[in-house]
Amino acid sequence: MTRPTGQMLIAGADVFGTGEKIRAVDPSTGAELEPAFGHGGADEVDRACTAARAAFADYRALPDAKRAEFLERIADRIESLGDALIERAHRETGLPVARLTGERARTTGQLRLFAEVVRAGSWSRARIDPAQPDRKPLPRSDIRRRQIPLGPVAVFGASNFPLAFSVAGGDTAAALAAGCPVVVKAHDAHPGTSELVARAVTGAVADLGLPPGTFSLLFGSGPELGIRLVTDPRIQAVGFTGSRSGGLAIAAAAQARPQPIPVYAEMSSTNPVFLLPGALAERAAEIADGFVTSLALGAGQFCTNPGLVIAVDGPDLRTFLESAVAAVADNRPSTMLTPAIARAYADGVARLSAHAAVEVLARGAESDLPNTCRAALLATDADSFASDTELQQEVFGACSLVVRCRDADQVRAVAEGLEGQLTATVHAAEADHAEAAELLPVLELTAGRILFNGWPTGVEVGHAMVHGGPFPATSDSRTTSVGTLAIERFLRPVAYQDVPASLLPGAIADGSCPGAVPIPDPARRNA
Repeated sequence: MTRPTGQMLIAGADVFGTGEKIRAVDPSTGAELEPAFGHGGADEVDRACTAARAAFADYRALPDAKRAEFLERIADRIESLGDALIERAHRETGLPVARLTGERARTTGQLRLFAEVVRAGSWSRARIDPAQPDRKPLPRSDIRRRQIPLGPVAVFGASNFPLAFSVAGGDTAAALAAGCPVVVKAHDAHPGTSELVARAVTGAVADLGLPPGTFSLLFGSGPELGIRLVTDPRIQAVGFTGSRSGGLAIAAAAQARPQPIPVYAEMSSTNPVFLLPGALAERAAEIADGFVTSLALGAGQFCTNPGLVIAVDGPDLRTFLESAVAAVADNRPSTMLTPAIARAYADGVARLSAHAAVEVLARGAESDLPNTCRAALLATDADSFASDTELQQEVFGACSLVVRCRDADQVRAVAEGLEGQLTATVHAAEADHAEAAELLPVLELTAGRILFNGWPTGVEVGHAMVHGGPFPATSDSRTTSVGTLAIERFLRPVAYQDVPASLLPGAIADGSCPGAVPIPDPARRNA
């Protein structure tokens, strides 16, 4: 099926929601799109969670090869939707077709990457401490450890990535790879796209004869459906990408449960860029061009657009600003994802622009089209920035604030006072390495990813990537929402002590599991 029908998908069954009816909006025109989608409520949450719990035992017991095949089948089915998926996503988000085509490739690529991880088997983190019956003064038991899936996972689709952070995006791929059934709450901004992708997932479930409750898709508002989903006792973890207010509400609800559960929420980041003196002296204009390109990419609707620039004031910073101002002024307005996001961006820029300590340096070109983003470049001084937390708040869109500092000490002081961030970028020449060496330990405590002489937009999906960071960038800085390490969020360790060999799980029964690590005899370690 290549056209959305307006239905939810609960354990493989089509379900029309009986609650509020919504339609997607084409943000480039403001026109509503068919069909209407009905929100679900308590009954639909109960049905989806009941099915997910019923599926859990069989799904987690699947051989690794079967679960890997499932992830690959999802990718194949998403690709088989062809142009219809891209066209619907384009109409619902205003994102360019080329961008969406690349995002689809990222979505299917990360599904296949997780399939490789599952097939390799090392995800179980098997560890074996062999028995030492002759150890003195006390013998040691045989102790073996592996990781097991947590249980059904709730995933909240993001507005800004209708494919890669949505129904079959990174959170869903990681949870399914870990052996957890998934219940997705679709984002109202792109319901048709969500339904089409969900049908690809449920088709893969049916193809391989998996339990129907392995996957469900729901539509609904936050309080009525989202919070109810998070607080359902059968849900054991949550993946979320969205606003700080939304993430905090979900985290609070999850912690208030009789049995609290982990919430992995990506929420807010201004992604500071530090321009060190040597780099500015060598290539101020070049850095400015790269900065504005990154700032305005996707109308600034990436979670990694550079919203802060921090540097020592002086002639070289002014050279940078001259080039950046010209580039921002020439920037053509881009359509934002939804009318609500466009309004929030305009309000955020207006709020910052009205601040007594803020100077408006440049605005992008105006447009008569609806829901567009005019890039904004603003500036303040470091003392004002440090004294007012309002200046640190993210404006979701192509808006950046330049913080002028007196000297390198004040640059480090600003860095030390920042909230948690997804990224921190440093532009440094070789002459700046001593200063960068002092800045780097500060940034390690501030950000999940530190870049040198590049730009934070564009997150590689791989084994080493960290897309997370200290609060409020994420609710749990120990993990990532991009890359294969994301599977760890939906697993927990279990140790087996002196369990008879015939009862041990296969991953640790004979020590042959890929990645199984026997711990050396202490006497040999100390020799």
